[in-house]
Amino acid sequence: MTTTRFAPSPTGYIHVGNLRTALMNYLIARKAGGTFILRIDDTDPERSKEEYVDAIKQDLEWLGLHWDRVERQSERLDRYAEAADKLREMGRFYEAFETPTELDLKRKKQLNMGKPPVYDRAALNLSEAEKDALRAERGNGVWRFKLDHERIEWNDGILGDISIDAASVSDPVLIRGDGQVLYTIASVVDDTEMGVTDVVRGSDHVTNTATQIQIIEALGGTCPRFAHHSLLTGPQGEALSKRLGTLALRDLREQGVQPMALLSLMARLGSSDPVELRSEMAELIDGFDINRFGAAPTKFDVQDLFPLTAKHLQSLPLADVVDAVAEAGVPADLAEPFWAMARENITTLDDLKGWWELCRDGAEPLIADEDRDFIAEAIALLPEGPFDGETWGSWTKAVKEATGRKGKGLFMPLRKALTGMERGPEMAALLPLLQVIRARG
Repeated sequence: MTTTRFAPSPTGYIHVGNLRTALMNYLIARKAGGTFILRIDDTDPERSKEEYVDAIKQDLEWLGLHWDRVERQSERLDRYAEAADKLREMGRFYEAFETPTELDLKRKKQLNMGKPPVYDRAALNLSEAEKDALRAERGNGVWRFKLDHERIEWNDGILGDISIDAASVSDPVLIRGDGQVLYTIASVVDDTEMGVTDVVRGSDHVTNTATQIQIIEALGGTCPRFAHHSLLTGPQGEALSKRLGTLALRDLREQGVQPMALLSLMARLGSSDPVELRSEMAELIDGFDINRFGAAPTKFDVQDLFPLTAKHLQSLPLADVVDAVAEAGVPADLAEPFWAMARENITTLDDLKGWWELCRDGAEPLIADEDRDFIAEAIALLPEGPFDGETWGSWTKAVKEATGRKGKGLFMPLRKALTGMERGPEMAALLPLLQVIRARG
């Protein structure tokens, strides 16, 4: 069975970059009728916070990305300890004691000599007495996985055939000196024991994948299918890293972005398929193909979400937005005609409030000096209420016959006088909702 996972660290709110990873894994699982695991990578006790765990779940639920089960790495520390012991017994795990400063000096020296800046494995030459002395002096060392210096190859679902020389990569640190288990081994143990078959993540993980393949093989596991999606940039190709704080999903939600607008964009962004607004998740699942995504950096512009949001809202019946219409202050008996009027003229649901304020309170008329007599004559011809969808047509016909005005010279001054705007909803739909005019009727 196809099994995927989304594995966020609860050290902050998830953003559009995280969503790309979550969505791809979700769609793969759902298309195959498989399992989608939400795995909370909370092995860092200082930075992990329960409020972020709750926030991650809220954001995924808002988007409709429902998981089949939740796993927490903090509850699986014994499994990682067993894996570490197994690697020690195999001679593939060793303790190293260099300080960050010492490692930095080594890297600089290697670079000056034209060599790749990889760890030189000096710790392998330490005697037990030397290790004891270093522990007494510096505390426990870090534990590194000893890579086999051979080429690591796999066929990537997005990048194609990948081949990395393990000798060009430092032996990865899997456990810190304070005992904290790091992502590289925890993820391997989890993916193996949870039967994860497909892993999609950012292209910044390619080197991690190479080392993890060797760890999986050393532990006797089966490698999942890997795919590494491109990283998002800003609309001009600039790095998004400094802006991701403003692109948290909860911030987008606060700005009125609709879930299907966001999902429709992210399900196609960076692929060879055009972005198309979808009305339901099933359409995104059916149309998803990881092989259609490219390796080039992918431009993301948050402004692209708002036309999609507007288009999505236009397609919704009142039943789907009735709470938002009520929150805008619209009386229940006017909700249906109000939504029919407003839906084509909003970008987000927050815009409903402004349209209801116009309907309820009216607007400062925009009347040119040359139109004052015309407007006065037209208002005098306004029929008695109540108004309906035919009132605007019959009234403007009467005004045309009385004044001789027609076309833009007839309709625009009337719109500006009633709404204070040059453009907006169909006046036939808006006129019956204008409370000041209704009261006059």
